[in-house]
Formats: sequence, structure tokens, C-alpha cells
Amino acid sequence: MEFCDECGSMMRATDGVWECSNCGNTQVKDPDAEYVISEEQEVSEIIETGEGDSGLPTTDARCPECGNDRAYWYMQQIRAADESETRFFVCTECEHKWREDDH
Repeated sequence: MEFCDECGSMMRATDGVWECSNCGNTQVKDPDAEYVISEEQEVSEIIETGEGDSGLPTTDARCPECGNDRAYWYMQQIRAADESETRFFVCTECEHKWREDDH
């Protein structure tokens, strides 16, 4: 695995060069180095979820869009570090997204 010297993104191997998919920077591969290039993930790396399963926890919350009383939730720090996190909800029925602040 190689990382771009310009932006730090992971580079992909293309015909003897490493190419950054983010900024387009290219680097020549070291011909003496050994590389393993894989197009597919190994089975042990794949996590399967059921249909409609977002992997997020659910809670009782009324959707302002459809009135459903169940929602997925997660928290994210979007303001200064000395302020509380913001709670985000996603309706399990219509997938409407809304947030709840502590103000």
C-alpha cells in the first residue's frame, strides 16, 4: 500500500506507477519491491447485514415527516470541542434525517 506524498490519500497501482485517485499525483513503482495487488476483498473482510439494516442502533423517536415512532441514531461532534455532540436520527420507515441539539 502506498500513500500520496501530496495529499496523503491511498494510491492505486496502474501499469508500473502509483496513481492517487484524489489529486492525480503519480509515482513510479520501485521495480525491486514486491507488491500484492488484489481486486477483491477476502471473505473474512466482508460484513454482511440484513436488508434494511443500517448497522446503527435504534431508539423511540417520532419522525417529523411520516410520524413513525422508530429511528436509527448516531452522535457527531460538529461544533467546538467544548460543546456537546449533536444527535442525528434517521427514520426506519421513510429514511428522513433530522438532528437534535442541546440548545
